[in-house]
Amino acid sequence: MRVYIIGAGPGDPKLITVRGAELIARCPVVLYTGSLVPKEVVASAREGAKVLDSAGMTLDEILAVIVEARDAEHDVARVHTGDPAIFGSTAEQMRRMQELGIEYEIIPGVSSFSAAAAALGKELTLPELSQTVILTRAEGRTPMPDAEKLEELARHRATLCLFLSITLMKDVVEALIPSYGGDCPVAVVHKASCPGQQIVQGTLADIREKVKDAGIRTQSMILVGHVLTSTDFANSRLYDPEFSHRFRKAAKTPKDATP
Repeated sequence: MRVYIIGAGPGDPKLITVRGAELIARCPVVLYTGSLVPKEVVASAREGAKVLDSAGMTLDEILAVIVEARDAEHDVARVHTGDPAIFGSTAEQMRRMQELGIEYEIIPGVSSFSAAAAALGKELTLPELSQTVILTRAEGRTPMPDAEKLEELARHRATLCLFLSITLMKDVVEALIPSYGGDCPVAVVHKASCPGQQIVQGTLADIREKVKDAGIRTQSMILVGHVLTSTDFANSRLYDPEFSHRFRKAAKTPKDATP
């Protein structure tokens, strides 16, 4: 018996991995986060499978389902939104399964920050502009370590992707403006990849008001950084004809060709 912790992706049912979809179709028990995972993702569960929505369950209740499946020698597809490794609330489940001697395996998924970047048609790392992406959140009911507060992370001026922070826009703006400046580009992507996808773009100076006017208060990714609007960034070396790498030798210039 094994529990498969499956990343269902950001919302579009077609963005789940092939392996994740195959496991959902095979496992006799499917436990999914119904508040975020579309029902279409688990619609492929096999006939007779026990399909349960964990949105209203406590951790103990979730583990009770898993223990019951273990005792019956039934594999479990534990389906989470996005990628289980990022703000997935999976670590506490894995810790309990380890204590109980229950085997588990993580099946990665497409994260909402990747889906948001795709919706914007942007690359989050541009040569000589930003080579770092910080995945984090604003401090709310869950405390942040002192060194990871937004004010501290903002000092890097890297590309920021903020999860679970749309209701804290006032705090986000106040924390970031001192380092990024009020003119720094910001994009908010609501329900990335879903039919109800909505994009709001602005700057740190005006994004809070724009988000308020759009009525967005849930399921949104906030992206911050100059990569969102820059057009004069340097080309990468990867396709530079004068740059050698493992798969291609640099083209000889007239100077190189001189005997």
